[in-house]
Amino acid sequence: MNRTAHRELRAKFVTHLKANVMLAIGILAVSLLIGMSGYHWLAPMGWTNAFVNAAMLLGGMGPVDALSNDTVKIFPGAYVMYCGVVFIATAGLVLAPVGAHILHKFHLDKQ
Repeated sequence: MNRTAHRELRAKFVTHLKANVMLAIGILAVSLLIGMSGYHWLAPMGWTNAFVNAAMLLGGMGPVDALSNDTVKIFPGAYVMYCGVVFIATAGLVLAPVGAHILHKFHLDKQ
């Protein structure tokens, strides 16, 4: 592979990685807003406490504040399952360009 082709491949990789990271950040931001809104209006919590609880669930740590009734407890249960899917999806988005780059690097994509 000549130097120009290598630079083009690397530029394509970096562009693809940046696009996927930005998409993953967008998905995480929307997911955080969904969690904050649910905690704010259903729990009801202030925006700061709603942020902390939603961020902890999205990060896989678990809720911080105790919830008052059964109706409120259903939302975090559903939200945590959604967060698991979001985690897998965003990890896949970020790792996909890396995997494709490795396949190109070792010419495994041509077999």
